[in-house]
Amino acid sequence: MLQHIRWFTFQKLAMLLVAAILAGTAAFLSAIQTQPPATQPLVDKFVLDDTIQPVTADELNRAIARATADGAQALLIEMDTPGGLVDSMRAMAGAILSSRVPVIIYVGPSGARAGSAGFFLLEAADIAAMAPGTEAGAAHVVFAMGKPDDTEMQKVENDAEAFLRSYVTRRNRNAEAATAAVQSSHSYTAEEALNQHLIDVIANNETELFAALNGREITRFDGTKQTLHLTGARVEMLRPTLRDGLLGWLVNPNIALLFLVGGALLIYLEFNTPGTIVPGALGTLMVLLAIFALNLLPIRYTAVLLLVAAMVLLLLEAKFGGHGALAIAGIVCLTFGTLTLVAAPIPELAVSPLVAVAISAAFGAITVFLVRLAVRARLRKARIGADALVGSRATAMEPMAPEGHVLVEGEIWRAVASQPIPAGAPLLVTGHDQMLLRVEPVAAAARTTEARVS
Repeated sequence: MLQHIRWFTFQKLAMLLVAAILAGTAAFLSAIQTQPPATQPLVDKFVLDDTIQPVTADELNRAIARATADGAQALLIEMDTPGGLVDSMRAMAGAILSSRVPVIIYVGPSGARAGSAGFFLLEAADIAAMAPGTEAGAAHVVFAMGKPDDTEMQKVENDAEAFLRSYVTRRNRNAEAATAAVQSSHSYTAEEALNQHLIDVIANNETELFAALNGREITRFDGTKQTLHLTGARVEMLRPTLRDGLLGWLVNPNIALLFLVGGALLIYLEFNTPGTIVPGALGTLMVLLAIFALNLLPIRYTAVLLLVAAMVLLLLEAKFGGHGALAIAGIVCLTFGTLTLVAAPIPELAVSPLVAVAISAAFGAITVFLVRLAVRARLRKARIGADALVGSRATAMEPMAPEGHVLVEGEIWRAVASQPIPAGAPLLVTGHDQMLLRVEPVAAAARTTEARVS
């Protein structure tokens, strides 16, 4: 009996021990499951390898908005740009300074540059970095609308320098070295920029850049502190939208000019062959796209006047003829107009001279040829019925004294001659009285023509 009680007690204790172990295991697993898993840091990446203009400004705004929505640790901008428009640069610098997400601008890979307006963006970033073999600077203001006077030039330079100093000093960078890039177009290598305290780090690649910045505390433009956690960061590439890709392609002034000229020729073809529809629709679309693209670029109004003058001269040459003088003058106006159409501060935003000359010569020649054909067609009198038979050869079907029937152009007509005509004689239609043709023997008609010439 005692042994049985001891066995029961031992069994009960064992069951309690197993229950305790199971309860502890369940509690441990529950604690593990309720702990938040370690999250992998996210860095959104935007590649700026184009000129700085309204299209790239829109792309940057969308990249900043996307990084903010993703809760990214930072927005990495890999930059390689020759510069661009001042207004677009100011808008992009403002977007970087007011970004809720830290912005890292990395001039790379080796061989890249942050020229002109790109230098302003580099200095606006929370972290400015460059790869070895890159350069930044040459930010002197360039006037595309002609050479200004000294006072205007000084005002614009002072304005650009003040804008640069307004945030370079807040970023604890060298304001004197930064303004030297504006005053004297000074350019810095990566090592020089680091020594002059214009950038924060030099890195060969993204991995090296993230390693150098991990754990670094930065001061945002609004004065708040933030620590960067970039170990094992997942980089999410932000691709341009179809709209951005199309506009980025169209904003090239050479492409826009080709669309404008090609569209104008297609519309002219539609006017000369009404009802074809396709040339007119396609030409209208091309012209509208060209106008939209050129509207994003600074346009010289004097160049537009040159283009209008060129069209007038080409039309006058086609209508009245000027032994080629008017056509040559029109092509020259067209060439200068296309060359100076875009007020470009950098060569990448200007119309290529080769494209301008080729378009002007081809468009001028085609316009003169087509308009001359159209003018001749309009001046030529429409001839139908008896009018269309004047000057045609005919054959007398019967003796004419002086009326009879003749065969002309496979048709039988009543005709009258000034003299008796034997059957089968070759005749020439010289005129008509309504539906009655006037004919003459071929030999007599030839003599009459020779007499008129004499």
